[in-house]
Amino acid sequence: MGNCCRSPASVAREDVKPRNSVHHENKNHYNKENETTKKTIRVLNEISKVKIEEKYLIDKELGRGEFGVTYLCIGKESTELLAVKSISKRKLRSNVDVEDVRREVEIMKHLPTNSNIVSLKETYEDENGVHLVMELCEGGELFDRIVARGHYNERAAASVVKTIVEVVQICHNYGVIHRDLKPENFLFANKKENSPLKAIDFGLSIFFKPGEKFSEIVGSPYYMAPEVLKRNYGPEIDIWSAGVILYILLCGVPPFWAESEQGVAQAIIRGVIDFKRDPWPNVSESAKDLVSKMLQADPKLRLTAKQVLEHSWLQHAKKAPNVSLGDVVKSRLKQFSVMNRFKRKALRVIAEHLSVEEVEDIKVMFQKIDTDNDGIVSVEELKVGLQKFGSQLAESEVQMLIEAVDTNGKGTMDYGEFVAVSLHLQRMANDEHLRRAFSYFDKDSNGYIELQELEDALLEDGTEDCADVANDIFHEVDTDKDGKISYDEFAAMMKTGTDWRKASRHYSRGRFNSLSIKLMKDGSLNMGGEPVTST
Repeated sequence: MGNCCRSPASVAREDVKPRNSVHHENKNHYNKENETTKKTIRVLNEISKVKIEEKYLIDKELGRGEFGVTYLCIGKESTELLAVKSISKRKLRSNVDVEDVRREVEIMKHLPTNSNIVSLKETYEDENGVHLVMELCEGGELFDRIVARGHYNERAAASVVKTIVEVVQICHNYGVIHRDLKPENFLFANKKENSPLKAIDFGLSIFFKPGEKFSEIVGSPYYMAPEVLKRNYGPEIDIWSAGVILYILLCGVPPFWAESEQGVAQAIIRGVIDFKRDPWPNVSESAKDLVSKMLQADPKLRLTAKQVLEHSWLQHAKKAPNVSLGDVVKSRLKQFSVMNRFKRKALRVIAEHLSVEEVEDIKVMFQKIDTDNDGIVSVEELKVGLQKFGSQLAESEVQMLIEAVDTNGKGTMDYGEFVAVSLHLQRMANDEHLRRAFSYFDKDSNGYIELQELEDALLEDGTEDCADVANDIFHEVDTDKDGKISYDEFAAMMKTGTDWRKASRHYSRGRFNSLSIKLMKDGSLNMGGEPVTST
């Protein structure tokens, strides 16, 4: 077992080492300020007196996100295999970041023990990071399991959706909105046929009280409810997302799709549900009825989790048609899963560079804008300063930056907020981060991603069937069929349906806020009404 002499704390230290340090004048003031912040920052409300390395050893990497790396870990005494998510404090650049982590831990502790929710075992915090020890899920992703099965039918889809909605019901009963339900946030506990399916990620979840409404735009484009885009939503959004998953399970493609993020948003607002394409003519009327009621545009008329579970199609799930939904659905699900896997790998590369990219240039800019040296700049100072110092950001991008950080309408931003968002907006125009991700796969730097290079990259992630997956990816991405993926083909794949910059949660929030304002201005957000079905 590799790496098992390393501790999570040492991993957190490694994870924050700066790369290609660039030196500038007058940066010492900010470096000292940041060092003080790093020493004093406290994330968790309760901190164990025992250090994590006293109880656990760390093994191979299981996954990587914007803030944290998840590893296999082993209990020193129990030898139990678990997962530890180590979050580097250096990557928590703003109060929003810290609050996200703190709330995720509070929610996981608050939710009851349940066979369909991954359990949080213990939490630790040291000067370098926060470490969440969790139940290990090693049975693979939802769509991968479906594709691997020889026979796929409504009965299987009903079983999956029943589990997802049961998780939603538990969350809502305990005053929690998940806010980011999507297939990749569910894993099977083990590789057994009867393995439980578990919800694994509560990073965007939030506590709510009855009648409380939220305006922050979070989530993933395909699964986002219309009222999220309208910035006025409650727990009903989770039912919408589950309805999108059900639609995909039954036909293999999302109900609301377009070539751009704005197109996806407009399709969601229009709310036209396509029941014409294959295999919908062969799907039971009861299943289609449930999809329509879960994707009801008006959240007041949308089914609750309890009502979904009481729907006749789920009540009689074991009697649901055992007729295969056909190879077309399986092939679509496989394509969806494969492309998601490739995108997520590329997004992890981008997120890593976004997280550790040198910030000296931004420090200097902030220092010049912050003329009274109080560590705070107003949005007006920001606009003037960016223009004065020749920022290449367009007006719309400056506005996006402001919206991203000024969520409370306070009209100012501190240094941490400025750095966090500037990092992700600084070089948008030339797609530098996207090119960097391409270079990660293009190991021999010949300007193309070749089949073996892609296989090797997938193998690093522990993909068991990497040769087959790589071939499937090539089939979809290599549009000119020359046996290699060019940068243009890679960029087109990454920009289809969703923006690659969602690798950054800060960017994502600002992006969707800006998109929502744009849709409000052009009248798109007034289009929503009764769901329209195309049958």
